Amino acid sequence: MVKEELETERLVLRMFRESDTDAYAEMVADPEVMRFLGGGKPVPRAEAWRNMAMMLGHWQLRGYGMWAVEEKSSGEMVGRVGCWRPEGWPGLEVGWTLRRRFWGRGYATEAARASAAYAFDELGQARVISLIAPENVNSIRVAERLGERHEGEWEVFGTKVVVYAVGREEFGR
Repeated sequence: MVKEELETERLVLRMFRESDTDAYAEMVADPEVMRFLGGGKPVPRAEAWRNMAMMLGHWQLRGYGMWAVEEKSSGEMVGRVGCWRPEGWPGLEVGWTLRRRFWGRGYATEAARASAAYAFDELGQARVISLIAPENVNSIRVAERLGERHEGEWEVFGTKVVVYAVGREEFGR
């Protein structure tokens, strides 16, 4: 079931829009944001736009995907969070990436918790995973707040990541 919008206490998780391009391009061009993603390299603006289009394409192909996350109080795009399972992935992933100036506010946990609940309740998943660079202690903390536990290792495009996972019964709502 496609749910184009979710709301949490402070956030709106919604489909990407063309008007998100500036904020999204800023996010993926930030070396600190990208340190643990996509080979650790900032992404040029044209590639950022294609990446947003890929996120929307995932929705079309799978019926779920990453949402653009918007802060209710300001209307600003905070980042991307949602459910993701490209071809060959080891399971349905709940993933998150935020613009740096929104770090440290609990937004990743808030949006990831809503996404995991969606995966369990609407998509009927028994288990969700998060693929995280082993050095990314902040994302590991988010995963642990969701009740996810270290389950092993995997490789994403030649880069080793750790797999965190939680089942429906252990999920911390």
